[in-house]
Amino acid sequence: MEVKAVAKYLQISPTKVRKVAKAVKGRPVEDALAALGFMPQRSAKVLGKVIRSAVANADQKPDIEVDNLSVANIVVNQGPSLKRFRPRAMGRSTRILKHTSHITVVLAEVA
Repeated sequence: MEVKAVAKYLQISPTKVRKVAKAVKGRPVEDALAALGFMPQRSAKVLGKVIRSAVANADQKPDIEVDNLSVANIVVNQGPSLKRFRPRAMGRSTRILKHTSHITVVLAEVA
């Protein structure tokens, strides 16, 4: 049985989140959360919250054993970018893109 949790419109670049997500994909949930707790990246904290949310979703279903869950898949997609402008030299301006992410975490039971 699979359980998932989704976090949308997080203001962090998808490439930064994918680097951390690659490190925890396929691991048991306890190991993944322990590893994320020691990572210095900001995306590790965000990813840990989404994994904890998926575990809470699994806890609501009576037929799923929470102790046997592992991270089956993590998908990080790009969300809409916030457009900002910054003044530059000689009266010009430059557009700054602030990227957002959509994170989907899928947990599955390991037999």
